[in-house]
Amino acid sequence: MPALTLREVLALDPVRAARPELLAGEGALDRPVRWVHSSEVYEGANFLDGGELLLTNGFGLTDAGDEVRRRYVRELAARGAAGLAVEVGRALPGMPPEVTDEACRLGLPLFALHRVVPFVRITEAANRAIVARGLSGRRTVVRPWGDDHAAALLADLADGQALNQPEVEARAALAGFHPGPGARLLGVSLHGSRGVGAVDRAVRALGGAGVLRAAFPGDVLALLAVPAVVPGDPVRAVQEAFRGAAEAGATVAVGHPVGPGGWLHWSETLRAARTTLELALTVPPAEPAVPEGPSVTSARALALERELTRGGVAANRDRLAALVQHTLGPLLAWEAAHPSDLVRTLEVHLRHGCSPTRTAALLHIGRQSLYQRLERIESLLGLEIDDPDLLGELLTAACAHRVVRGTGAVRRRPEGARDRVRSAATAACARPATTAQQPADDVARHFRRSA
Repeated sequence: MPALTLREVLALDPVRAARPELLAGEGALDRPVRWVHSSEVYEGANFLDGGELLLTNGFGLTDAGDEVRRRYVRELAARGAAGLAVEVGRALPGMPPEVTDEACRLGLPLFALHRVVPFVRITEAANRAIVARGLSGRRTVVRPWGDDHAAALLADLADGQALNQPEVEARAALAGFHPGPGARLLGVSLHGSRGVGAVDRAVRALGGAGVLRAAFPGDVLALLAVPAVVPGDPVRAVQEAFRGAAEAGATVAVGHPVGPGGWLHWSETLRAARTTLELALTVPPAEPAVPEGPSVTSARALALERELTRGGVAANRDRLAALVQHTLGPLLAWEAAHPSDLVRTLEVHLRHGCSPTRTAALLHIGRQSLYQRLERIESLLGLEIDDPDLLGELLTAACAHRVVRGTGAVRRRPEGARDRVRSAATAACARPATTAQQPADDVARHFRRSA
């Protein structure tokens, strides 16, 4: 499908409202417009790449000399600008004749805008139309989701595609996603959920958070904009919302919170949620699963697992095995000769601040039994497990032991899915794994061999 032309941009309502008058370049109105920018400085050509329509209110031209104005037009034409639109009547009483003359000489479309319309309204409408035209043309070749702008944008963000901020904002607007000031954005990835209903229920529980969501083959991916009025930790708030919204047996992973500005941050939280979901589906949990209801975790909860698997289990196996043996060797030897659960007890105890009450409740044992296990652990290791200098090493080693030697690859996955672990964008886009995804893929391969 051809790109949006300058003639079509002029037909948009906000542009027409500005009462544009064509002063030069009538024969070039069918030029394609790649983007619409605004600038108040006469050096505006420096940031153009070609194909842009430039809007200016003329401040940079008011006190400029004749030759400076001509050079300004020449530079725009040399950079391949699609056209120049100048607001006249406020800062600039009328179009300078040397600007019109140079534009006519070079064939550069030049417009005088006779009515004040905020440039943001013009750029938003024009760029939204440009993106919509581009998407409708591209998707017929490479995208399987028809007119679903949310799915296309989520897949590109989660896949780490090279985008730019104006494009992402325009595409988000097409999908009806408008994060408000102060909103905190979090990526969410779901497995085992039937469609996007769980996301919609969670959004309602959060008081109407903004959301981009789409169902892909095997998974649901979402980007939530939690309003600033929602108090406290946004990760906890989103987790609680999904505990009440997701179906029993579903797995939900929440990324880290980011601000509304900067598409790279949007991509990072979606990718963190996706990688966390892969780990949640392939690495055995540190704690017993909730018997009923969904399993809801977060990137922060699996931070150790993500770091230990960075680069893949195979690449780190020898290092992790040496760490486990050096730190927990006596416990492993005891467990090899006696039926016990000492390593898991140690990890749960450390993860919960060495609280006997919390640890005993999570392991479903009495406090006296827990004390006996802890005494056994300290006796075998010859140390006090609540020593602050040891907490980091002990927890890392216990987590590494679970990651490398666990056998929970098929946990919570449906029949017929034992041979695959699929993330949303991976399944939908059929592209090679990205760097951020590779650790989880290696974990999945490792546990498929173990299962």
